[in-house]
Amino acid sequence: MFNPGDIVQSKTGGPRMRVLSVEDDRLYCARIDDPIEKEVEISVDSVSFYREEGDFGVC
Repeated sequence: MFNPGDIVQSKTGGPRMRVLSVEDDRLYCARIDDPIEKEVEISVDSVSFYREEGDFGVC
């Protein structure tokens, strides 16, 4: 379902994260805005693919 390089976000909101690796039902991710790419372990059930919604760029 998820692959390294995918952009995900917690189902409850929060920062965008890049998937670094996948092991069974665990994802190892780093925040997009983290230059150090500190790895965080999260459950695949707690995130979804990141999608921007709305009319971006329209004033």
